[in-house]
Amino acid sequence: MLIRSNLSIVTICVRQQSSRFLVSSDIFAHPSPMQISIQRIDPTLPLPEYESAGAVGFDLVTRVTTKIEPGAIVLVPGNVIVKVPEGYALLILPRSSLPRKKGLVCPHSIGVIDCDYHGPKDEIMVQVQNITQKAVTVQRGERIAQGIFVKTEKAQWEEVEDHGAVTRGGFGSTGEA
Repeated sequence: MLIRSNLSIVTICVRQQSSRFLVSSDIFAHPSPMQISIQRIDPTLPLPEYESAGAVGFDLVTRVTTKIEPGAIVLVPGNVIVKVPEGYALLILPRSSLPRKKGLVCPHSIGVIDCDYHGPKDEIMVQVQNITQKAVTVQRGERIAQGIFVKTEKAQWEEVEDHGAVTRGGFGSTGEA
């Protein structure tokens, strides 16, 4: 029996030998990385990097020192224009330490970079909000966010009058008695 997924990293081969099964797997094999076109606005700053062998997200750095006043929402320039492959999206997520270390949150929680967002003025920007009572400064070259590529599919809508399901109770209703 041979099972192959549509992911290039998963291939499981099983063959029977007497009454036992031998299993070989390349689940832990590292596929060759995706080749992504990237343009740095300031070439003196580093390209985005994966900080560990197990990291799924790469870090984006701030292109210019940016001061964020209390309560303000600002766009911090991420220094790169990325050509996302068709069939993928690039998700821009806050670094987990951002609220604790800087008092900054991403008010929309996640940014989505589409495959057609890579023109000359399409620098990745990170939207942050200062939730502290004092001004916060993000220094040029400081890691501000992380990016993750995800495979996407487009939906074709089939409108119906009723899904025929029993309601769960609406938004926020799980766990209510």
